[in-house]
Amino acid sequence: MSSIADRVRQLIETSGLSQHVFGRRIGLDDSKLSKSLGGTRRFSSLDLARIADEFKVSVDWLITGEEPPLVVAARTTTGQASEALDIARRYSTMRADLAALGYQQPWVPPDADLRFGSYLDRARRLADFAHATLREENLSILDRDLLYLAENVFGVDVALVELGTGFDGLAVSSEEVKLIVLATTRVPARQRFTLAHELGHLMAGDDQAVHVDRNVFDKAQSREPSELQANAFASAFLMPEALLRERLKQGGLSEKTFAELACDLRVSPSSLAIRLSQLRIIDSGGADRYKRMTGADAARLAGKGEWYARWVTETGTPRPPGLLLRDTYSAYETGQATLRPYANLLGEDVDSLRAALESNEGTPAAL
Repeated sequence: MSSIADRVRQLIETSGLSQHVFGRRIGLDDSKLSKSLGGTRRFSSLDLARIADEFKVSVDWLITGEEPPLVVAARTTTGQASEALDIARRYSTMRADLAALGYQQPWVPPDADLRFGSYLDRARRLADFAHATLREENLSILDRDLLYLAENVFGVDVALVELGTGFDGLAVSSEEVKLIVLATTRVPARQRFTLAHELGHLMAGDDQAVHVDRNVFDKAQSREPSELQANAFASAFLMPEALLRERLKQGGLSEKTFAELACDLRVSPSSLAIRLSQLRIIDSGGADRYKRMTGADAARLAGKGEWYARWVTETGTPRPPGLLLRDTYSAYETGQATLRPYANLLGEDVDSLRAALESNEGTPAAL
């Protein structure tokens, strides 16, 4: 069975560098590198981080010698999904490396029993668990953006990436990684539903390793039980039955109250109309009428045009995973990793970023 030292020797050989130059690249003198390769000195976590950073491998591979399944998936997929998988592989590798350094992802596993019942029953139990988790934090689905809740309550890394059309999102699940990658879009309610859909896959434990959704609304997916369940979860989670009945009991149902409800829940009028019809709160004729309303129409009727414009901007702007960004900087701050991974997440040159972090510009000369 190969060891960390064996894998470092393999890197030295494939790099074409001498042992001396390899050591200099990772900040180890000849003596320390020789001892580490000979087994009399252990490669430190910072050594491994520097090797991974410099030679484009993962800390996880250096420690275990195993390549994550996501790497294989990225190699065998084409188009925008391939690009998304490549991005997911990079983020997943960084998260696994951080886990090896002691930065575990704060994932909240569901305690819902999914062994029995129809997909609708299982989806309902998952949604009940998700709402109970929010209540423990004194939050509800109305209080914060779903991206914030996914990261800060459920412990999932969420990234927004530019991929063009033809791809909605994917979920990655492993022992160390819970990641959702979403395509940027100017249709914010679609992105929010996709995020809830992917969260449903993670909670249900569907397709451990990676689950790709090119189109969460594709009718062909209606034959897949896991897709039906993820969509049912997203609907029940984003549009809780008790909340819907209470709101409509208070204000009745009109175009204005419907539009206000769609905006408050941050869902498309079409999704809300379908949900109300499924719950038998409105009939099919009413559902068809409200389905014709667009998100922009709902915002205008609710007097929330400015808010909707900001929302469109947010969902159309790329962002790296927030938890990953936090933990990567913390690993650098504590000396367990280099600055390069953090700079890569921000898309900045590492030397320029270091200079900015070390700058005291903006401090008054005298107070």
